[in-house]
Amino acid sequence: MTKILMVSSAADSVAELSLFLEQQPALSLSRSETGKGGLDMIGDNRFDLVIVDETLADMTGLEFAGQLVAKDPMANLALVSSLSGDDFHEASEGLGVLARLPVRPDAGEGQKMLDLLESILKLTGKRNL
Repeated sequence: MTKILMVSSAADSVAELSLFLEQQPALSLSRSETGKGGLDMIGDNRFDLVIVDETLADMTGLEFAGQLVAKDPMANLALVSSLSGDDFHEASEGLGVLARLPVRPDAGEGQKMLDLLESILKLTGKRNL
């Protein structure tokens, strides 16, 4: 089973993506409302993908990404961002972000992200989605 952690303080901003992921039978979706809570969960568990909202109650998504890469440099991370492509690339360089998601990601974005994750997992010899 593929384990995904979603870190978001505003459930409505990722509601459509959450619903899509919950409907995938091969996925286990965990949630945290704070960056600290998400980082604590990562310390106790191994997730195949971490999805982080742009703004959390206690930090930004980019701040979370920086702390995540220090804690688990091999983590697969998808980050919701309203930044332009170039600005996002500049701000997230070196953080190992697998995918940039738009604000209020939908099921189509979720499927693209899962397809990319499946490609990564195959390349690394891990299980398929």
